[in-house]
Amino acid sequence: MQSRNRVLDDMSKLMTNAMGVAQGARTEAETAVKSLMDRWLSEREFVSREEFEAVRLMAQKAREENEALKTRIDALEAQQK
Repeated sequence: MQSRNRVLDDMSKLMTNAMGVAQGARTEAETAVKSLMDRWLSEREFVSREEFEAVRLMAQKAREENEALKTRIDALEAQQK
């Protein structure tokens, strides 16, 4: 009976070690894929969400300023006529 428990204990340890190795391989694969994706994205010169939002706000402000200037020019031109 004692040897049977020892066999089961050894198999349990083996399976636990195998799961640890599998988990390590998974983590390593995830890191490699993330690194590959980061490199691919940086080569494509994609911008971050924060950069995009900053430029979008700048463009919106510029459009508003252009509209204000257009309104002012139209008013000045109407005064000259």
